[in-house]
Amino acid sequence: MTIPERISALRALMAEKGYDAYVVPTDDNHQSEYVGEHFKARAFITGFTGSAGTAVITKDEAGLWTDGRYFIQAEQQLSGSGVKLFKMGEPGVPTTLEYLEQVLPEGCTLGFDGRVVAMGDGLNYEAVAAKKNGAVNYSEDLIDKIWEDRPALSEEPAFALDERYTGESTASKLARVRQAMKEAGADTHVIAALDDICWITNLRGNDIEFFPLLLSYAVITMDDMKLYIDERKLTDEMKENLAKDNISLRPYNAIYEDVKELPADASILVDSARLNYALYNNLPKTAKVIDQMNPTVVMKAVKNDVELKNIINAHVKDGVAVTRFMYWLKKNVGKTEPPITEISAAEKLDEFRKEQEGYLWQSFEPICGSGEHGAIVHYAATPETNIPVVTDGLFLTDTGGGYIEGSTDITRTFAFGNLTQEMKEDFTTVLQCNMHLANAVFLEGTAGYNLDVLARMPAWKRGKNFNHGTGHGVGYLMNIHEAPCGFRCAIRAHEKQPLMPGLVITDEPGIYIEGSHGVRTENELVVRKGEKNEYGQFLYFEPITYVPIDLDAIIPEMLTEEDKEQLNSYHAKVYEIVAPHLNDEEREWLKEYTRAI
Repeated sequence: MTIPERISALRALMAEKGYDAYVVPTDDNHQSEYVGEHFKARAFITGFTGSAGTAVITKDEAGLWTDGRYFIQAEQQLSGSGVKLFKMGEPGVPTTLEYLEQVLPEGCTLGFDGRVVAMGDGLNYEAVAAKKNGAVNYSEDLIDKIWEDRPALSEEPAFALDERYTGESTASKLARVRQAMKEAGADTHVIAALDDICWITNLRGNDIEFFPLLLSYAVITMDDMKLYIDERKLTDEMKENLAKDNISLRPYNAIYEDVKELPADASILVDSARLNYALYNNLPKTAKVIDQMNPTVVMKAVKNDVELKNIINAHVKDGVAVTRFMYWLKKNVGKTEPPITEISAAEKLDEFRKEQEGYLWQSFEPICGSGEHGAIVHYAATPETNIPVVTDGLFLTDTGGGYIEGSTDITRTFAFGNLTQEMKEDFTTVLQCNMHLANAVFLEGTAGYNLDVLARMPAWKRGKNFNHGTGHGVGYLMNIHEAPCGFRCAIRAHEKQPLMPGLVITDEPGIYIEGSHGVRTENELVVRKGEKNEYGQFLYFEPITYVPIDLDAIIPEMLTEEDKEQLNSYHAKVYEIVAPHLNDEEREWLKEYTRAI
């Protein structure tokens, strides 16, 4: 079926069941940012494949809400579909709630699958419907009824991480969680977020492409933990180790009935951003619900010494792979037949990573945009869009590697041939944006949004900006985008947590010129403790990404002496770490591309 045919089929079902509007979010049952094939309902109904967005289908209109990362991509993918693009955050653009309040009739019925809608969002939909003296119906997955060849739930096996990688046992993590529960006044904790459960159990899976997560739920009390999972994914050894920590296994979907049987006077800790609306509604009505961020969110964001050592080792390996890739590009772009393309370049980079010990898979879908495709922030090449790497221009690559020691996330923009003055100015500006943030020294208690201006000021001074966050937390072989810290100029509720020692966070400003080029430079940073004095504890950033920044695209005259010193120091570090792992020819080339300017 075409997209218009799918929407027509959905509307027919809506009419049959009396729905005035139906909401289709991006989420799975666990409010994951990226979802498995089974859960890509929003992509199915709209044709838009980006990682963020919400579709609203009414009797006579279909809309898709997404953020600035995906405006260009969404416009292209929605063309001819009949789905209207609502650019989130833009002037005059209503939110989904504002839109629903405008279009829902009196006595309405608003429908959605309550398993894929977050508790907080579901309550908001409830409130909107109530304003119109209507109601919500969250019990039916209408998309499932029209998606004839829908993929099944993943049955991929799990794997366990040894303490030499995690630095902490499951027993220790459970003790910390229970202490946090006690402090919150809770005796029960219901968890649906996959990364929180994986962190507690030290288990990983392959249920979402690129992200080593395991479809599961958990209920923790002061005495035991129930893990809701397809136990065919677990080995006997995994089951035995879980049992030692008093963790029992239950069928994946059994939690929906099990939580109904929780004690009527239970005090239940939940996270409304990480628990689905259907599961929340199954909690006993007489129970006390304590809504706050899962304590594991902060716990797992602060990496211990073992994790940090492993993560840095992963970055050394990744630095070698990406540096060799850069060398290969510089030597071969424009000189091969057939020419190097976006897809073949991404495949070659994956080959270099596969040569590294402990490499598992790419940590997210590679973003490799040549020329004008570089302006599409989250561009993913397909056979239909695949083009050669430009011989005169810029090639943006945002990629990552999943290693047993941790995940990496790196963006480099490479220059080839003749560049326009604007390209060079944009490249140099983005470099300044990146370095000015990385060079920050700040007091403990500072949040990411307090520092974001440092990364934007060089661009703002040139009248330019980037329509995405400047950085995000990075999980330990889990989610590549990890709460609760980020760099952003707007304050978001889930990113108010102050920057903490041990946090790993990205620094990735950019400039994007539609129809011409895109530039982004990204390093990962570790938050470290600096001086402590009468003013408090100072913190600073340590860059742990070790790959040259392309000197071919820099205008040295735009840089201050401090900028040059910072870049030269960084490049000296890159050479020191990476050079011993290269052959003689690669090493000589690296010496040139890490030279002082």
